[in-house]
Amino acid sequence: MKQPIRIDFVSDVACPWCAVGLSSLQLAVSRLGDTVDAEWVMHPFELNPQMGEDGEDLVEHIGKKYGRTPQQVAQAQAEIRQRGSEVGFTFGPRTRIYNTFDAHRLMHWAGIAGKQVQLKQALLQAYHGEGKPTSSREALVEAAESVGLDGAQARSILEGGDYANEVRAEEEKYQAMGIHSVPSIIFNNRYLLTGAQPVEAFEKAIQQILAEA
Repeated sequence: MKQPIRIDFVSDVACPWCAVGLSSLQLAVSRLGDTVDAEWVMHPFELNPQMGEDGEDLVEHIGKKYGRTPQQVAQAQAEIRQRGSEVGFTFGPRTRIYNTFDAHRLMHWAGIAGKQVQLKQALLQAYHGEGKPTSSREALVEAAESVGLDGAQARSILEGGDYANEVRAEEEKYQAMGIHSVPSIIFNNRYLLTGAQPVEAFEKAIQQILAEA
């Protein structure tokens, strides 16, 4: 008999560890097979809410924000590529980082339309896999259409201010809960795990949560 589990995944499209973490968590859930019935809900977090639409050079941005040298950035990116390959996510070349607020607005709409996880995957692939800008309306509409969402409606949402208040309210909610890094994953509204954990760690955590339930 399947046991229900709610998974609230707080993340940013610009976050490479979120791509690794989501793939790892999905693998963990798939390994548990018929024992778990997962309800997925995606939530917004902006790593760089003040960033302009044109974005910034990725290496320069990381150097400025985290105090890392270009060599350290290259080493970290190699580690991320390796971790991604272990869970089936292939990173491509990324030279810039962009604002993600519009992507989160589109994600909110996708949740209403029942396509949130699919759009999240498409957006992560578009940016981290193909280097497409997360602030580009064309790239966002393309991602929406790729998962069966209406492109004209997606464009209308992006050109207006739809779901801006909802996204900001959610961001404030999770920050108030003490979440300041992503990915952060909340199971059954009670258990918090942070970071891109290995598949085995996610699998063990879910098994423990289900046993307690």
